[in-house]
Amino acid sequence: MGALTAALKQRALAEGFDLVGVAVANAARTAPALQSWLAAGRHGGMSWMERSAEQRSDPRHLLPGCRSVMAVAMSYRTSYETSLIAVGARDGRVWVSRYAWGRDYHTVLRSRLVRLGRWLQAERPEAGWKVCVDTAPVLEREWAARAGLGWIGKNTSLLNRRLGSELFLGVLLTTVELMPDTPASDHCGRCTACLDACPTGAFPEPQVLDARRCIAYLTIEHRGPVQEQLRSAVGPMVAGCDICQEVCPWTRTAPTDLHAEFAPAPHRLRPALADLEALDEKGFRGWRQGSALRRIPYDQFRHSLAVVRANLERRGKD
Repeated sequence: MGALTAALKQRALAEGFDLVGVAVANAARTAPALQSWLAAGRHGGMSWMERSAEQRSDPRHLLPGCRSVMAVAMSYRTSYETSLIAVGARDGRVWVSRYAWGRDYHTVLRSRLVRLGRWLQAERPEAGWKVCVDTAPVLEREWAARAGLGWIGKNTSLLNRRLGSELFLGVLLTTVELMPDTPASDHCGRCTACLDACPTGAFPEPQVLDARRCIAYLTIEHRGPVQEQLRSAVGPMVAGCDICQEVCPWTRTAPTDLHAEFAPAPHRLRPALADLEALDEKGFRGWRQGSALRRIPYDQFRHSLAVVRANLERRGKD
């Protein structure tokens, strides 16, 4: 078991993953908290989270006979435009979240995890396996934490002491028994930088996010107009938000530019608001092509542009 686990981890690192670890597959420890979160309505309009809550509670629901969860992570932190807080809408440019600057992480991580699954099956022909990258009903952050990749911070992101929180996560479920790792300890301490910096007050308490107030949710998952009392706090952000991550001391000191795949495409790096407003639906699809922004429909994107336009004009009068 130990030799196979070590070999699989080495293959994962060779595939370009920055972090890799293993946890025993059993009931998710955060499942009760998820149920409470859903009952409070803090998932907003993400109804699929209610429908998939039972599946998320245990990876064995997804892969019968699952015995191990291998979690991986890749850093997407870059050295470009390192501070969202330092930029505004006065120059007519807007903010797209860093996770969407480069190639779609779903594709990048999935193809590498699939190769790992095939390698594992070649070594153990009886092995069952399943790859999950964000879209499957799996609590990736819990499994990453239990596999020793980091801890879940007060902003609900996975934090690693070396790489910070700008990490893409994926998991490989398998019926093979692998050697588990020791979970990482929490290193947030008394720091509340992420909670204090959130412009909409989306964290009612540490490690609890109210999606209904989160700018990332409002500009990506929400459908319809943004509540009037939240619009000014959206600032220049048209797709996602990075504030609670960029103020984190662990993220601020993390290395940058580890993967060329996630280097920013020029047209998504602080684009001009007027250029985005000029896009028709076909042009919008071309603008987001190859990125992780597929969940944003054109009509919702127009809503976000209108909010940012109003913010720009308001601040121009200040």
